[in-house]
Amino acid sequence: MDLGLTGKVAMVGGASRGLGLAVARALVAEGAQVSIASRDDVRIDAAAAALRDGTPGAQVLAVPADLRTSDDITTWHDATMERFGGVDLLFVNTGGPPPGPALSFDDQAWQQAVDLLLLSAIRMVRLAVPVMAARGGGSILMTTSSAIKEPIANLALSNVVRASVSALVKTLSNELAPQRIRVNNLVPGRIDTDRVRELDEGRAKIASISLEEQRTRMEATIPTGRYGAPDEFGKAAAFLLSDASAYTTGAILQIDGGLIKGVW
Repeated sequence: MDLGLTGKVAMVGGASRGLGLAVARALVAEGAQVSIASRDDVRIDAAAAALRDGTPGAQVLAVPADLRTSDDITTWHDATMERFGGVDLLFVNTGGPPPGPALSFDDQAWQQAVDLLLLSAIRMVRLAVPVMAARGGGSILMTTSSAIKEPIANLALSNVVRASVSALVKTLSNELAPQRIRVNNLVPGRIDTDRVRELDEGRAKIASISLEEQRTRMEATIPTGRYGAPDEFGKAAAFLLSDASAYTTGAILQIDGGLIKGVW
C-alpha cells in the first residue's frame, strides 16, 4: 500500500528513542521528510544519524528542544519551517511523568505533568495548524496511554492528564475538520521501550520480585502473550498520519495486543 507520505514534512516529538523514534523511522521509510526533537541533544543527534543510516538519502532534521517549554517548541517549529518550508504531519509525544499515587504529588508536580503532556500538545498544534491549513490540510496524531480507558495503578499523573489529551483530540478533530486537518489518538499498551522497562523495574522492586518475573506477570495479562515492538507502533502511526486513512479523524486506535478489556 502506498501511504502517500513521499515528500510530506513531519514533526515528531520525543524522537530520541522509544515510540517517537519508531514513528520517525516508519515515516522516513515511507519517504517523508522528518524533523525530530528531544531535550537530550546527544541522543537526538544519534537518532538522526541512525535514521539516515537506515534509509540512505533520508531527509532528517534533529533539533534539541525541551517540549515542556513554549520557547523550545517555537524554536523547533521555526527550524522545521526554515529547513523544509512547511509542516504536513505532527506526531505529539513527550514521554511520561513520574509514577506514584494521586495524593503523593504536590501542586508543582501536577503542573509539571500538565506542562509535559497537555500544554505541550496545545502549543505544538497551535503552531502547526496555520501552516497545515495554508498547505491544504494535514494530519495530527497524539499518543496517550491505555490509561485513558483503564487507569493504571501508581500512574496517577499519567492517568489524569492523558485523559485530558484524549479529550483535546476529539475537540480538535471537530474544530479542524473544515480545514482538512485530521486529529487522531494512538494508544499504546505495553510496548517494549525504555519507559516501560523502567516502570517494570519499579513494580518489581515494590513486589520484591525479579524483573523477569514482573514481565512474565504482565505478559500474562495480554491476550497475545507478549509486549509490542516499537516498530509495530510506528507503522500504525504512519498509517494514521497518512492519506491512506484520509476518512479517519477523532478516532482512538489501540496498539495493545488486546490488553484493554473495554468494548469501546
